[in-house]
Amino acid sequence: MTNKLIAAHNRQQDKAEATIRLLKKGIWAYFLLLIFEGALRKWFLPFLATPLLLVRDPIAIWLIYKTWKHHLMPHSWLLLGMTFVGLFAVITALVLGHGSLFVALYGARILLFHFPLMFVMGALMQRDDVINMGRVLLVIAIPMIILTALQFYSPQSAWVNRGVGGDMEGAGFAGAMGFFRPPGTFSFTNGNTMFFSLVACFVFFFWISKTKINRIVLIAATLALLASIPISISRTLLFSIIITMGFTTVAASTNRTYFNKIMGVFVVLVILLLGLSQFEFFQTSTEAFTARFEGASEAEGGLEGTLVDRYLGGLVEAISNSAEKPFFGYGIGMGTNAGSQMLTGERTFLIAEEEWGRLIGEMGPLLGILAIFIRLAFALKLSLESFKSMKAGDFLPWILLSFALIVIPQGQWAQPTALGFSTLIGGLVLAALNED
Repeated sequence: MTNKLIAAHNRQQDKAEATIRLLKKGIWAYFLLLIFEGALRKWFLPFLATPLLLVRDPIAIWLIYKTWKHHLMPHSWLLLGMTFVGLFAVITALVLGHGSLFVALYGARILLFHFPLMFVMGALMQRDDVINMGRVLLVIAIPMIILTALQFYSPQSAWVNRGVGGDMEGAGFAGAMGFFRPPGTFSFTNGNTMFFSLVACFVFFFWISKTKINRIVLIAATLALLASIPISISRTLLFSIIITMGFTTVAASTNRTYFNKIMGVFVVLVILLLGLSQFEFFQTSTEAFTARFEGASEAEGGLEGTLVDRYLGGLVEAISNSAEKPFFGYGIGMGTNAGSQMLTGERTFLIAEEEWGRLIGEMGPLLGILAIFIRLAFALKLSLESFKSMKAGDFLPWILLSFALIVIPQGQWAQPTALGFSTLIGGLVLAALNED
C-alpha cells in the first residue's frame, strides 16, 4: 500500500513539474514575441500587421488561466486591486464613457492580462530561469546592434527600415543631422531603447557576478551596448544605462571584492569605448547623438529640464488637473492609439500622451489614481525586496530594479512594446527574488 502511495505521489509530482515546464515555455514564447513581433509586422507577415499587435495577449491569457487552474496563482492585494480597477473601468466606459465594447476591452487587457502576468512569471520562474533569459538577451544583442547600424546608415526606403505593414516611408523616427533613430526588430524606436536598457542590466550583472557566461559573448554584448547609445540617438537609453551603472555601483560598494570588480568593469568599458571611437561609423553616430542631445536639451531647458520632463513627464500636472476630468473618465482604452483609431479612424492622442494623464483621463480621478497608486505600490514592493536581497549578497534583483523603476511606475503601457517590457521586467524581478 505504501509503495502505491509513493508511486502515486511521484506521478503527481512529475505531472506538476511537466505543467510548470510547459508554462515556462509559454513565458519564453511571450519573451521572444516581444522582441521579434515587430519583425513579423514589418518584414515577414506585413499583411497580418494589425492582428499581430495582439499576438502576445492569447499567451498571457493562457498563462494566467493555466496558473489559476493549477492553483499556482499568487495571492496579492495588488493583483486583486488592479483586477477590480480593470473590470469596473470597463463598466463605466460602456455606461458613462465612449460606449465601445472593443475599445474598452482593448484598454482593460493592460490591467487584466499583462499586469497579472508579472505575478505569474514570479510564481513560475526561478532565479536560474532569469539568468538563462539574460544569457539569451546578450546573444541577441550582438545581431541586434548590427541590424540597428544598418538601419542607421541606410535610407528610410531600404528594406531594413520598412515600417509596419510594409510601409515604404520607413520605421525610423527623427533624430539629428539627417539620421533617423533605428527601431531594430521592433515596430517603433522605443522598443530598441528598452531592449538595450534591459541588456545593460544583465551586462553589468555578469561582469561583477560569479555566474558563468561565455566571455566572448559578454565582451561582444558590452560592445553592442556601448555602440547602441549613439546609434540609437536616444537620450532615454543613455540615462537608463547611467542609472543601471549607479545601481550596480551601490550594490558593489557593499563588498570590497565586488567594488574592486566594478572599478575593473569601468576600466574595461573605457578601453572598449576608446576602441570603438577609432571607427568611423561610431564617430558619425556619436556626432549625430551629440547634436540630438544638445538640441533637445536647449529646447527643454538644459539637462535638469530634460531629466524632469523625461521621467516625471507631467505626472504632477496629471494629478493637479484630475478634478477637471469626468469622475469616471472618458472610458478605458480611449487614450490608446488603437482605441483612437477605432473611435475616430485616426491614430492620435485623444486624452494625453503622458501615462498618468492617460490613466486619469480614461478612468477618472478615482479609478485612475487608484491604478497609479497600485503601480507605485508594486514598484515600492520590488524596491524593498530587491534592497534586502542586495544587502544579503544577491545583486540580480537590485540591478534589474534599475530598469523596472523606469517603466513600471510611469511607463507608457498604452503602447504594446512598452507594455511588454514592463510586464517582462516586473516578472523577472519577482522571479529573481525566488530561491531555487
